Amino acid sequence: MLPLIRRTLISSLAFSSTSLSSPIAHSLSRFTFMDSCAPNNFGASQKLVALAQQLRQYKPPPIPFDDDNKEQKLEESAGKLVSQLGFAESVTPVAQQPPERFRPKRAAVLICLFEGDSGEFRVILTKRSSKLSTHSGEVSLPGGKADETDANDAETATREAKEEIGLDPSLVNVVTCLEPFLSKHLLRVIPVIGILSNKKDFNPSPNAAEVEAVFDAPLEMFLKDENRRSEEREWMGEKYLIHFFDYEMNDEKYQIWGLTAGVLIRAASIVYQKPPAFLEQNPKTKVPRVVKKDTKMP
Repeated sequence: MLPLIRRTLISSLAFSSTSLSSPIAHSLSRFTFMDSCAPNNFGASQKLVALAQQLRQYKPPPIPFDDDNKEQKLEESAGKLVSQLGFAESVTPVAQQPPERFRPKRAAVLICLFEGDSGEFRVILTKRSSKLSTHSGEVSLPGGKADETDANDAETATREAKEEIGLDPSLVNVVTCLEPFLSKHLLRVIPVIGILSNKKDFNPSPNAAEVEAVFDAPLEMFLKDENRRSEEREWMGEKYLIHFFDYEMNDEKYQIWGLTAGVLIRAASIVYQKPPAFLEQNPKTKVPRVVKKDTKMP
């Protein structure tokens, strides 16, 4: 493999880091980028180069708080927004009543995009091992909880991807991070978007203890009202929709839903710069006053 040219955050993004909001700056600060999407280098197509340039300019909507700030309370963000299952923190009103301190643990997932044979953007997904105690057999993006040694969310996502599916971080050009999502178990999840210049350089080697299968899907499918259904759920008296996408590849059937579907709907909307062809019905929900260890959404 040709040596990769390392660049710092500022030089690789080609614009001042002050244009990044605080959560995104945290997600990418001190992260060393690989210039794998530079024109005429390492097999990157002009389409991927253009996508990288587009995503580097992305500015997420403001979020009410960042858990890096010391012991911030939800009441300080009255009238602002927080997410629930599969939704970004920028879509849902925070409870107005004085709550307990809410400092969710942090995690990151990698939205690794590459160009398919027909020129479409595709995303790498995993099917979790059926032996896992939580979310067994479900489809997810590579990722996991942050370690204390992780410098930022990009490092968390790429480290986890290497551990889970053998994806070398040097092959991934991290271009941006999306606004945080809140998982069913109230874990703050940061989606990190990275670009794989040459899919042939990646030979999946899934960790059998965590991953049963590695596959990919067209990103645009998460904007289409095809092979999709939804279920109505309720959280603290408010109703919202959970989306399910059915997908088949190499005679294997997969169902992509919940947080993973919500993240990919958002990512596809940003990449293709258009809304989905279906009603999302984001939840107008509240965070409970007391968040216990076993608190979770339905």
